[in-house]
Amino acid sequence: MTHPFAAPNDDDDDKLKEECAIFGIYGSEEANVLTALGLHALQHRGQEACGIVTFDGQHFHAHRGLGHVGENFNANSEHMDALAGHVGIGHNRYSTSGKTNPFLEIQPFSSRLAFGGFALAHNGNLTNAARLRSSLVDTGSLFQSSSDTEIIVHLVARSHQESVTDRLVDALRQIEGAYSLVCVADDILIGVRDPLGIRPLVLGEREGNFVLASETCALDIVGATFVRDIEPGELVVVDRDGLRSLHPFQSKSSRFCVFEYIYFARPDSVLEGRGVYHVRKAIGAELAKESSVEADIVIPVPDSGVPAALGFAEASGVPFELGIIRNHYIGRTFIQPTQKGRTDSVKLKHNANPEAVRGKRVVLVDDSIVRGTTSRKIVDMMRSAGAAEVHMRIASPPTKSPCFYGVDTPDQDQLIAAKMTVEQVAKDIGADSLAFISLDGLYRALGEEKRKTASPQFCDACFTGDYPIGLASGLSDKRVSHGSSA
Repeated sequence: MTHPFAAPNDDDDDKLKEECAIFGIYGSEEANVLTALGLHALQHRGQEACGIVTFDGQHFHAHRGLGHVGENFNANSEHMDALAGHVGIGHNRYSTSGKTNPFLEIQPFSSRLAFGGFALAHNGNLTNAARLRSSLVDTGSLFQSSSDTEIIVHLVARSHQESVTDRLVDALRQIEGAYSLVCVADDILIGVRDPLGIRPLVLGEREGNFVLASETCALDIVGATFVRDIEPGELVVVDRDGLRSLHPFQSKSSRFCVFEYIYFARPDSVLEGRGVYHVRKAIGAELAKESSVEADIVIPVPDSGVPAALGFAEASGVPFELGIIRNHYIGRTFIQPTQKGRTDSVKLKHNANPEAVRGKRVVLVDDSIVRGTTSRKIVDMMRSAGAAEVHMRIASPPTKSPCFYGVDTPDQDQLIAAKMTVEQVAKDIGADSLAFISLDGLYRALGEEKRKTASPQFCDACFTGDYPIGLASGLSDKRVSHGSSA
């Protein structure tokens, strides 16, 4: 779903997009404010819509809206006062679907079920969503959204188990795919991660109260202390008696999404024991070792390329310079008057620093190349600013396969690295040379000796096509509209 006033923007489409963020807290009378702050810290994971559901001991309260967190939840917002309660969950949305009324797609979803109120927020994607939805519709279920998250709500409602926890486990045993969830059911908060731990979920503690979030940066903003990552396949229940941990699913080896380290997560977050900033610097250092080139300056493509460029510069001994300046005040919804304006839209966000670039042999460092449209414009921008040579270095292996686990990726035939060799891509984007980090180099930067072929340590399907969860018939042959969890 896009904002109703958004203009098409090729440059926004030239990055892989994490679909959403989740946050939950139990035991604070400021659950509304703390949830809004947590979502604000996680804004990078979803910028199209957001929502909060709270519970005050008797009633559920909810507000959902299009746009950023600050546009919907702030000190002057009338919605904040209405969100009373000591339990809260929230969601930021970036979607790959939502063909119906966009407001019906915004999470958290909440319903009155047989056992009481229930609200759910989901990060991920279900690979068997189409089959489950068809079966549910055939047996009388009525859906309001196109989101696969609503499938989970229906499965919980239909379960014959007694407790809400058992109902949720019963529902999750029927689904396939990647998910992290936060749920509120009357006076409990539940957090759960899929058995492979593809999507992130962390646990924190604040003044004796437990907090769940997609990343540790959300714990920092609310003054919570990081406790640990929720384990793959783990379900935690928080109530007045504290926290209980359950492991209702068959144990499997973790396949955490490696792109969290490359791009999705904020650099100040720590995930699975690894500081994202330090991993990105290490990726840049490995990239320099693998593909050094005679150059005068190293320039990051801001902002996501900065840590890797710092690592590249340190390892290569080539000076780091800010040769591209980013305008942070241009958002996805900026309205451009003409089609030509749209084709030049990279200039709204990035501008060359000619004094740093002129006459120099430049190494540009970016996190990834998807379609190639942004890289093409950035290279051209460097040449227009007077660069003598432009060499592109990418802090991820070539992206050759779409993701089906909660990340918005183009069709495979739109992934430039799936259609061309590295040399062909270099020519297409106009660079003097191009190199991607190798798959083993990426794993070395993550502290692993190399990728284990038989049992990879991460989900790297976007690079390898090695999908850790089986795909429903037809999914791997063509792109589908993800039943967006975001």
